[in-house]
Amino acid sequence: MAVTLKDIAQAVGKSVSTVSSALNDYEDVSQETKELVRRVAREMGYMPNIAAQRLRRKRTDTLGWILPTFGPRFSDPFFSELLAGIGNESALNGFDLLVSTHAPGPDEDEAYRRMVSGRRVDGLLVVRTRSNDLRIAFLAEQGFPFVAFGRTQQDFDFPYVDEDGVSGMNLVIQHLIDLGHRRIAFIAAPPDLMFATYRLAGFRGTMERNGLPLDESLIVLGDLTQHTGHQAAGELLDRPDRPTAIAACNDLMALGAMAAAQERGLIVGQDVAITGFDDIPLAQHSHPALTTLHQPIYRIGRMICDMLIKCIRGESLPERHVLLQPSLVVRRSSGG
Repeated sequence: MAVTLKDIAQAVGKSVSTVSSALNDYEDVSQETKELVRRVAREMGYMPNIAAQRLRRKRTDTLGWILPTFGPRFSDPFFSELLAGIGNESALNGFDLLVSTHAPGPDEDEAYRRMVSGRRVDGLLVVRTRSNDLRIAFLAEQGFPFVAFGRTQQDFDFPYVDEDGVSGMNLVIQHLIDLGHRRIAFIAAPPDLMFATYRLAGFRGTMERNGLPLDESLIVLGDLTQHTGHQAAGELLDRPDRPTAIAACNDLMALGAMAAAQERGLIVGQDVAITGFDDIPLAQHSHPALTTLHQPIYRIGRMICDMLIKCIRGESLPERHVLLQPSLVVRRSSGG
């Protein structure tokens, strides 16, 4: 039979309200009484009714994260690293994490509406922001707590963490130019993604600053998967005037590009340089190891989670807009 507050009250000779206040660390109870009540509660095997506590506080103590994925598998290492950071930070603060997957579109929009209208979560995390992001517009209009990993082009003031994609891509393209490359291809990400816009702008800007011609045919589109990186690089490398370097918008597409080069008998890092962006764990252990831009994905997960919990608790944020600077990690795939 479950131990109740009344049972503890009888055991310690206190009122039920005093026992409740002691267990909830209220200031109107002495420290001596708190310690007594907690010790007896532990000895009696008392388990608090979490659901009832949440109902009284009108909170679920749950954070929501809807992954914008197209496939049924949770296979992107980027999301895995981010999830680890979010999950650990939420658990540290006593919050549960509700994760679901929906491809961008009507189903995803409906998932956000259900989360908000049903009050299934206290706040939401938004990742891979879009230039015109309907998710952010909806949450901002509803006044629902949320924090984003990424910016948008919309006129909404919301808390976010982002990495400087323009600066990051400038670092890697300048690295390739300094190695002597002039014919550099770029495997871009879907243009509606905000980070894709910044990274493409960084590529274009660096080429222009160095006075290099920009061959638009060397800019090809991928969907952030190894498959499209492999496909895009294959098309580029089969050209008679193939590029000497390929910069991919993320690591997975870069790894696909490396496979395409190797299938054609090319030595990555010698016959063609290939670079990525993100520095997922696979990047360090690929063959050859991948030159890329490092962003602290795990730490970012913890940061956005911490910011969201502060918003839910009504605490002020030291910074509402955090822009991180990625760092260049030079490995063998660029030959540098």
